[in-house]
Amino acid sequence: MDHGSNGGRMRFGAFFAPFHSEAVNPTLAFERDFELIEWLDRLTYDEAWVGEHHSGAYECIASPEVFLAIAGERTRHIRLATGVSSLAYHHPLVLADRIAQLDHHLRGRLIFGVGPGQLVADAYMMGIDPATLRRKMDESLDCLVRLLNGETCTRETDWFTLREARCQILPYQAPTVEMAVASAISPTGARAAGKYGIGMISVAASSPEGFRQLANHWSICEEKAREHGRQVSRANWRIVTPFHIAETREQALEDLRFGLMDMMRYFRKFGGSAFPVASSFEEALSIWTSGGLGAFGVGVVGTPDDLIAHIRKLEEQSGGFGAFLSLAHNAADFTATKKSYELFARHVMPHFQTANRNRGPSLEWAAANADRFMTSYVGGIQEAIRAHEEEVARRNRAAE
Repeated sequence: MDHGSNGGRMRFGAFFAPFHSEAVNPTLAFERDFELIEWLDRLTYDEAWVGEHHSGAYECIASPEVFLAIAGERTRHIRLATGVSSLAYHHPLVLADRIAQLDHHLRGRLIFGVGPGQLVADAYMMGIDPATLRRKMDESLDCLVRLLNGETCTRETDWFTLREARCQILPYQAPTVEMAVASAISPTGARAAGKYGIGMISVAASSPEGFRQLANHWSICEEKAREHGRQVSRANWRIVTPFHIAETREQALEDLRFGLMDMMRYFRKFGGSAFPVASSFEEALSIWTSGGLGAFGVGVVGTPDDLIAHIRKLEEQSGGFGAFLSLAHNAADFTATKKSYELFARHVMPHFQTANRNRGPSLEWAAANADRFMTSYVGGIQEAIRAHEEEVARRNRAAE
């Protein structure tokens, strides 16, 4: 299956909204997210994406740039991404300057993820008509791509003005910072990814409609890229799915008693009547693992083998992609959550990467030749013993 231009090595990461109960100490909530990203870094995950939200209290990080700057000091290898910056909320020049600066702080580990803005309440509080979010994203993205490429940009819209604007410093990455745009159910993200030749994040890939649209969205992306003389790669396509795994399916289900009902309550309150009501844990579990939570998708709950099978289905449906991201949540407690990510790293990642490709053949080759090697090895030991005994005998004869 095609993973793009990365040599067949799928990348893995986590997408943090993040989700934290409004009853939790916010300082502790931030620290838990830092600790989990540090854990992912040690487990060889490739990417961590952190969102921007301003209402509802549950998705409580307002500035992914501030958060990522701190996370960069606590990690060594993992790439850090805005997941995503809501473009309609920011003046393009100010945002471009912040992103260029952050890329220097992270020494090029930054991915600039963008989107229109997910929470309608955010837009309302800022006086933004939600119907204009996608149009404003495209207007801003056109300028951001140019600014971060070092170009001078003049543009006047009904919500921002640029006059001979340019970034005073350019990103650490050359020729520019890596960028990606969120795609859910509508083709907006796919069109933008193709138009500007940037990556795409399918955040609703595990929802029934999002799953059906995967191949179509990639076709739209490629079509738009051709239309605008750009190039796109499946290696820069990321697929998002919520999951929780344990050694057994029964244990995985039991782990979710910690916080699944609270998470369902949030989605119901914030999403209104579009989200179903769960009157019991069993009902909540059924909703999450069958119909899913709207654009947030169907949760995969089970064992590493269950998740391997799910990723295979996504590969088949999409035609191949470069990275698989977990939609991070707190439906399980922190210990079980860390264990889930560890099981994923140990037992799921190797199925989609190349590092272990030669280990089995190497073991089989060694086993097939063991007798031949052992005969020579034992012969060498016996020869060393014989030589030692002859030397001792000669020394004893000389002493007589």
